[in-house]
Amino acid sequence: MTQLGINVYLEMDFATAVATVTDELKKEGFGVLTEIDIKATLKQKLDVDFRPYKILGACNPSLAHKALSMLPEVGLLLPCNVTVAQEEDGRILVSLIDPEIMLGMVRHPALAELAGDAKARLTRVAAALGG
Repeated sequence: MTQLGINVYLEMDFATAVATVTDELKKEGFGVLTEIDIKATLKQKLDVDFRPYKILGACNPSLAHKALSMLPEVGLLLPCNVTVAQEEDGRILVSLIDPEIMLGMVRHPALAELAGDAKARLTRVAAALGG
């Protein structure tokens, strides 16, 4: 299986984990543009019980502006997704997308540089979270 990003386990409750991840993203210049509550959506749409799971759409406006100015179609790959999910054992798994993998399908040298910058920032977020 291909590793799509960086995984970090947290020992805290789910709501605290979402807030902590959001705060650490802000420190690296990422805002959370979208928050998709998978548990609530699956309950509402399918009447299925699912574990606590959120997808955070994280965006660094400066990096996004540069990328979109170079290649407008790159918007199809934005924002950088971060998932926060409660495991069966109660631990919280945070997964941060690897922008180099995400943007690797686009062969554009300047985009590769931006992806490297974004990856370095998200790696620092993971490290701050304990990964």
